Amino acid sequence: MVSTRPAYRPPSAPGNHRLPQSVYWRRRALVVLSSASLAFVLYLGGTLAFALHNPTYGVSYMARAAEWGRSHGMGSVITWIETEYYKLNPPKKGGKPSLSAFGKGATATQLPSGPLPVPTRMSTPAAHPLPGEGVWHVAGRTTATGIPTVYEAFVRPNAINTSYVVGVAWMDPRLLQAQLYSGSYIPGGYHFSHSAPITAAASRTLVAAFNAGFRMQDANGGYYTDGRMIIPLRRGAASVVVFKDGTMTLGAWGTKGFTMNNQIASVRQNLRLLVNNGQAVPGLANPNSIAWGKTLGGTFSVWRSGLGVTKDGAIVYVGGPALSISDLANVLVRAGAVRAMELDINTDWVQYSVFNGALNSPINGGNGTKLLSAMNGPPSRYFATWWNRDFYTMSLRPAYATTSGTTSSSTTTTSKLTPAG
Repeated sequence: MVSTRPAYRPPSAPGNHRLPQSVYWRRRALVVLSSASLAFVLYLGGTLAFALHNPTYGVSYMARAAEWGRSHGMGSVITWIETEYYKLNPPKKGGKPSLSAFGKGATATQLPSGPLPVPTRMSTPAAHPLPGEGVWHVAGRTTATGIPTVYEAFVRPNAINTSYVVGVAWMDPRLLQAQLYSGSYIPGGYHFSHSAPITAAASRTLVAAFNAGFRMQDANGGYYTDGRMIIPLRRGAASVVVFKDGTMTLGAWGTKGFTMNNQIASVRQNLRLLVNNGQAVPGLANPNSIAWGKTLGGTFSVWRSGLGVTKDGAIVYVGGPALSISDLANVLVRAGAVRAMELDINTDWVQYSVFNGALNSPINGGNGTKLLSAMNGPPSRYFATWWNRDFYTMSLRPAYATTSGTTSSSTTTTSKLTPAG
């Protein structure tokens, strides 16, 4: 019988069993790539963990995760997630809010008026007004002689989401002077003369503080302050302008009254005007437009804020839930705005506070009251060393902080208010 066993082969000589050199190079490459991937994953995990415990990224964990994602090049993914979330969680339709949501305290007809006429009752975007809806109430510190500087009113955002309430603040820029506070994150990159926290000295006449606009990556506009062009200003962009005398106004950059001059202290741009010549601008309902914010767009009914100027120069702030971009423009028009723009959006960034306490004495966040109790951000954020976003303050002008030098309620300051219209 013939054997089928293979012929005997002696052991290979030492060193003859090595694999081809290319195999070893592939193995080394895999080890390096695996190590780099692991290091990258650990880095992302570490930065995410840091973000989730970092209040500068927002009040809620959801906002902190979103801010972390956008700062790490995942903006389109975050926007998609937010879009799907809002599709699945639209605001409630119908219903009524508590009547206590429409404000309390002295009304605009019960105290002396200042340089500007007191605002008249707002009409509601809802079909029928509820008791107290749209009535203006005195808020925050008054002048040393008791003249109100800020009024607040509350209305529903539209005729569909009628269980929600939006807050509106009216500010007299002849009694108040504005200041832009800049942050290391927004706009970032520089040391600024005014950054959080609000100092004890500045708090002595503080009346109100409120959020500014989008991150500069999303604002489609520029930023000027401290005599420096931090980000080039864009012609046509909606612009909040603060003059060196503290007067605030807003309009489209490059139009009459909105060009650079030596009296301007700061310019903060954000998107395009929502309201011009007292009317909402065309195209707000276009779902495909990114003019009102490429991160989310304007058709979703979410927390939004906006700023406007009235015909006589008063500044109006609007903030609240269940607002599409069209709703925001509508409320601003009803508040008397002839020009208006969107500020920031989403729950963690929409924040307006008024402050009380003895005039000419230091105060802090504990003296603040939110425009809406549902606003996530506390008034103390503006007094925190970690707050790194830009915001505005409104403080009493020196002539109105003491009884000396204030001769009557009709006294006005030298103003560079841009004519409205």
